[in-house]
Amino acid sequence: MKTSVQAGTSLLSNKIYMRVYTAFATATFGDWFDALAIQVLVGYRWQASPLMLALIPVSLALPGILLGSVAGVAADRLNKLKLMRICDLLTAILTVLVLFAPNMLWLLPLLALRAAISTLNVPAQQSLTRSIVREDQLLQATSLNGIVNQGSKVAGPLLGGLALSVLSPQWCILLNAGFRTCSYLLLLTVKNIQTVEVNPASTVKEEPIPLRTMWKEGWSFIWRSRLLLNTMLFGVVGALAIQMIDFQFTSLFRLIAPDKESLLGWLVAASGAGALLSIMAMNKINRGAGYGWKLGTGYALIGAAFGGLGLLQPGVSVMPVLLLGFVLGVGNGMFIITFNYCLQKETPPHMTGRIFGIQSTILSGVMIGAPLLGGLLVQNAGPNRIFVIFGIVIAVIGGVGLLFGRVLWPVGKEDQVSGEVPF
Repeated sequence: MKTSVQAGTSLLSNKIYMRVYTAFATATFGDWFDALAIQVLVGYRWQASPLMLALIPVSLALPGILLGSVAGVAADRLNKLKLMRICDLLTAILTVLVLFAPNMLWLLPLLALRAAISTLNVPAQQSLTRSIVREDQLLQATSLNGIVNQGSKVAGPLLGGLALSVLSPQWCILLNAGFRTCSYLLLLTVKNIQTVEVNPASTVKEEPIPLRTMWKEGWSFIWRSRLLLNTMLFGVVGALAIQMIDFQFTSLFRLIAPDKESLLGWLVAASGAGALLSIMAMNKINRGAGYGWKLGTGYALIGAAFGGLGLLQPGVSVMPVLLLGFVLGVGNGMFIITFNYCLQKETPPHMTGRIFGIQSTILSGVMIGAPLLGGLLVQNAGPNRIFVIFGIVIAVIGGVGLLFGRVLWPVGKEDQVSGEVPF
């Protein structure tokens, strides 16, 4: 007997979504144990140079460039639930293999292969969410997904930092493999999904369409939508500046706190707390401002936090780090939740997977050149100066979004008629 996703008025009564959501939360929580452990392992234990640190995001991004758009199409065409199960199982296996990597030459290919699996998993999860929740529940579902992403930044680094103070980074990596296995087992309990179909006839017509045609349709839809195109471009420009230094936190903290490996975990935890509060607040006041105001403010806060971190000196106490991390998280949460909601809201359900796949491809392309250039800059000029410079750049980009928000993200006719302002 099929379980209807339309039963009940609250998203929490949607049993199918809650199981998928719990699996997603479990996997995301494990990823933060893993991410922090790898940074400590490479930065503090292996003493990798800024340029070598920059190769980590490159290895994570390359699969997205090669597979991002195809993965999005696959998420629209294939069984999304089965695809997520396979991704969780393979990710768990590859994470165990990461445990045995003796150096960067072994670590980077394993991270790249694992990232290739995630390239399939992300659009599948986004597309499945879009198809099992009603239109009036979409904002709530997007916010819940964001709360998981940011909430895991609080609990993950805190518990990960505690584990690192007692155990080795390898134990944290092993925990991620365990969490991924749990996510796989949770998805096995989901049976007979009945999706919410906005236009059932469209799925019948789309089945015989070749993958190449569907991929082209996704790009064509973005080019025809001024709002989606501006959102993508704004996100890419900001991401280009952010990715210059996003993986150089270890270089900075090795300089200002060489004997405090856990301080990086406190930064990420404070960032997660700020993002979590930001997302919860935005879910309550979502009609209060348009896309431009929130996207611009998000980047402005991120830039201010990066610049402030660059001004920290050796021997810094934990309080300034926590404060700047909190500001960083507020901006990050504001931007990410608005960006993802915009893509989901402005995209038809049957195209959600390929749109998110294209977004993954574009952002992955940014992560190829930007981290390498940032690593070279940090290696030659020092992390403090580079953090300050790019903090200013990101803040300026946010200011552009604030000043020209109504031009870049105009209010649609339907919104004007109903009196609503885009989230």
